[in-house]
Amino acid sequence: MALLKNVDEHQLVKNIKNIIRPSGILGTDDDAAIIETNDIVVCSDIVTFERHMPETMTYEKFGWTAAAVNFSDLAAMGAEPIGLITSLALPPDIDESCLYDIVSGIDQCAELCNAFIIGGDTKPGTGVISCTALGKMGNRKPMMRNGAKIGDVVAVTGSLGSPAAGFYAIKNKIEAKDAVFSLMTPIPRVKEGISLSETGKVTSCIDLSDGLATAASIVCEQSHVGMDIIWEFLPEGNDVDIVSRHSDVSKEDLMLKWGGEYELMFTFSKKDIEVLQNCDVNFSVIGYVTGGKDISILKDGSVLERYKSGKYWR
Repeated sequence: MALLKNVDEHQLVKNIKNIIRPSGILGTDDDAAIIETNDIVVCSDIVTFERHMPETMTYEKFGWTAAAVNFSDLAAMGAEPIGLITSLALPPDIDESCLYDIVSGIDQCAELCNAFIIGGDTKPGTGVISCTALGKMGNRKPMMRNGAKIGDVVAVTGSLGSPAAGFYAIKNKIEAKDAVFSLMTPIPRVKEGISLSETGKVTSCIDLSDGLATAASIVCEQSHVGMDIIWEFLPEGNDVDIVSRHSDVSKEDLMLKWGGEYELMFTFSKKDIEVLQNCDVNFSVIGYVTGGKDISILKDGSVLERYKSGKYWR
């Protein structure tokens, strides 16, 4: 393999097309793709070597993460992914194989989400991937962040804290394979998002890429409500306990403030709990929506921490 700076851009594009799966979407060999749908949902996110590539992460896993952060945003709305437009600005002095590993990782995550890479660009840069994900709602109502109501139940899919535990396990040389895997291979909850939106009962939803505390703060700010989160109800992720005990990072920070889970936090009326329990999504009830603007973390019936809505940690 040659260095990127020694390979023509058009040749790189040809090589990339030999790596990714063909989508069958009209126009992907041109400068724009044509998508036949009238209910498009679009989101965009950026990842960088500097911020999003922890020690020991491969280029393939970095590519996976670049795709996952975008598909997770579609999942939070309940959208079905269609495709991903991927633009890469990579250092010209790295081997071209690194580019192909990144693209392969992006395509693998897209395959998991039943989507395709449908376009993009490559340029010299510092190590940046910008992706735009496209999805569709079909006949489902999109789940927004601004609909939580006083008295609603607060719930999360999956567990909390493992990606943070994985980061600090690497940093402190702690054996925590499950946590490191969850950090390196985040799973967008696309199927769960679609199932939740199909119920028509979810009043608000957001992903946990930036952590539960920030997610709760955003929903509360946009819905003009508060939340009480019960510490004992939070589903603790794998290796959180061992990493917390062998580092200077508290469980509260790992499970509330770090993020990286790509799980979904959502709210719904307590009268609809049976509907949600029957929608084939595993979730944990963690609290309820209140009046005011505070997010309170309650432990043993007392306030462990209290946050104001609109505050962000990550």
